[in-house]
Amino acid sequence: MTLIETMVVIGIYTILIMAITASITSLYKTNSYALGQANEVDNARRGMTQWNRDAKEMTTAEDGSFPLARIEEHTLGYYSDTDQDQSVEYVEYILASTTLTKYTYNATGTPAVYNFTAPDSTQTLSLFVQNINQATSTFFYFDESGTALSSTSPLVDVKYIKAQIIVNIDPFRSPGEFMLRSSIAPRNLKENL
Repeated sequence: MTLIETMVVIGIYTILIMAITASITSLYKTNSYALGQANEVDNARRGMTQWNRDAKEMTTAEDGSFPLARIEEHTLGYYSDTDQDQSVEYVEYILASTTLTKYTYNATGTPAVYNFTAPDSTQTLSLFVQNINQATSTFFYFDESGTALSSTSPLVDVKYIKAQIIVNIDPFRSPGEFMLRSSIAPRNLKENL
């Protein structure tokens, strides 16, 4: 082989190696984004399942407060025995910016009181909830006839609650957003028991 032929072969191999490396790098970047989105959707799904289970069992607080405490567009507060320890906790789900967080407050003392200055536990359910960015409510409240209620409605009117969260780690890339929806009719808010 002459020097020119050797240089041509080396040049072709270099171009092939660069093309293969670029393809593999692109594949890994695409896969890592898809895996990140799938992981975040899974986190949000577990959070939604947990909300569904706990909110369904909301009950009167240790201090005698009504089971439902806060009904807002992106906040839901209620009393429930979430950890099955025979003590009722106050639980709040709050969407702030793109982070959906669950705060839990335990009752202390006799008579029981709830200290709302600092939660006893904080759990981040999802970091990439796009509801506020898309001007979509996270929680929806309805009375016994299915009429939508506002956050100024009396708490005793709420008989049915829907939740929806839109998860997307990067709104400008595919795969796109994933919407999770759930709804409950809390047992202890029913009047026909």
